[in-house]
Amino acid sequence: MPALWSFLDKFESHVCRILLAVFVTLLFVQIVARQVFGFSITWIEELSVILFVWFAYFGASYAARIAAHNRVSFHLNALPRTQARMVEAVGDLFWVVFNVVFIWEAIQFIGRLKPFVKAQTLGWEMRYVYMALPIAFILMTLRILQVNYLKLVLGIDPRDPDRVEVEDMMELSQDEQRAFERGTR
Repeated sequence: MPALWSFLDKFESHVCRILLAVFVTLLFVQIVARQVFGFSITWIEELSVILFVWFAYFGASYAARIAAHNRVSFHLNALPRTQARMVEAVGDLFWVVFNVVFIWEAIQFIGRLKPFVKAQTLGWEMRYVYMALPIAFILMTLRILQVNYLKLVLGIDPRDPDRVEVEDMMELSQDEQRAFERGTR
């Protein structure tokens, strides 16, 4: 069971990796077909665009999961951590409300699409292509709530990935410096 929870916790990451690999591979095939063989595979461009859009929306959900969305944090850094968490939670509440309205509107839009509205070269009904909108925004909303639960209830702050990377590099640099100093003595 822990493996299942671990997988679900990184679901968007797995989906993004697959989507990225597929659309980059398709674009590579398209470039080779054009440059080497002199012809174009028309459906590859359309499928690549669709996969890229799905990638972007699932990436936004993943960014919400790891608390990596852009936000002005200068004022939050000046506050005590408990107050900063509350200010972030209020901002996230507005974000959740926006997401719920967006999900509702996306579902309404998809419901109004006629079956004959199809992707030009693939022939897929566009309602399936547009399903990325409600799915990704539902996942994003769940991730926002998950991060706020971690922060407000459990007292765990997800670390900013950029800050983690910088701190890791600084730690590695300090370790290298100490090793160098030991080696020169």
